[in-house]
Amino acid sequence: MHHSPRAALITGATSGIGEAFAHALPVTTNLLLTGRNGEALERIATVLGDQAPGRRVETVVADLAMDEGLAAVCTAGEEFGPDLLICDAGVGPFGDFLATPEADLRETVLVNALAPLVLTRRLLPGMIMRAEAEAHRAGLIVVSSGLGFVPTPRLATYAATKAFDLSLTEALAAELSGRPVDVLALCPTATRSRFAKRSGFGANLPGAQDPAHVAHRALEALGRQRTLVLGAITGSVLTVPALVRAAAAQVIQTVLPHR
Repeated sequence: MHHSPRAALITGATSGIGEAFAHALPVTTNLLLTGRNGEALERIATVLGDQAPGRRVETVVADLAMDEGLAAVCTAGEEFGPDLLICDAGVGPFGDFLATPEADLRETVLVNALAPLVLTRRLLPGMIMRAEAEAHRAGLIVVSSGLGFVPTPRLATYAATKAFDLSLTEALAAELSGRPVDVLALCPTATRSRFAKRSGFGANLPGAQDPAHVAHRALEALGRQRTLVLGAITGSVLTVPALVRAAAAQVIQTVLPHR
C-alpha cells in the first residue's frame, strides 16, 4: 500500500496465510480478526496485543458458511472501520466430486465465494468513502489460488470458487481504478498450512511456501499490481496469463458503458 493501514479486517485469521497477515502488518495497524476457532483467535490476539501495548486487537468468532456468521462479521467490520480488508478464509474437500457430500460442496462455495463477495460489497463502500474524505487509500486483498487458473480434478469445487474469486477481484480492480482503493487478487500455489490436512489431501506438498513469505509479498504488491501469483514453478508460469487477464479487464472497463 502507499501507506500503512490504520485498521485491517482479516478473515481466516486463525492459521496459515490469514494468521501470517496478522503478524506481517505494522504494529500500528489495529486488527479485527475472524475465524471459527475462538481459542486460536484469542491466542493470536493476545500475542499481537502484547507486542504493541495500546494496539486495538479484536476478534469475532464466526462461521462464514452461516448467514448469522457472515452478518456478524459484516456488522463488526462496519463498526471497526477498516481501511484494509483481507478475505482469506477458505475450505475445500479433496476427493471425487460425486463422492463428496453435498453439504461439503455447499460450504466450499459459501465460504470461498459468497463470503468474499458479501464482505466486499458491504464494507468496501464505507472504506472508499472514508478514504476519499481523509485523502488516503483503502485496500482489498482477496486470497484466490494458483488453482483459480486451472480446472482441478478432485478439487473441482475448490478450484472453481478460487476462479470466481480471481475473476471478481480482477474485475473490481479495473472497475475501481479511478477510486482511492488498491485491489489485489492473491494467488499462491502450495503453501504450508493446515488446509491440506483439513481437506483430506494429506501432508503439504514438497516445496510448499511459508505463509509469512506469501503475506509479506502480498502487502508489498498491494497498490503496485493487481494480481500476484506466488510459487517456485507455477508462479512463474501463471504470471503471464495473470498480467494478460488484468490488462483485458482494464480494456473492457474502458469500452463498456458506465451505470
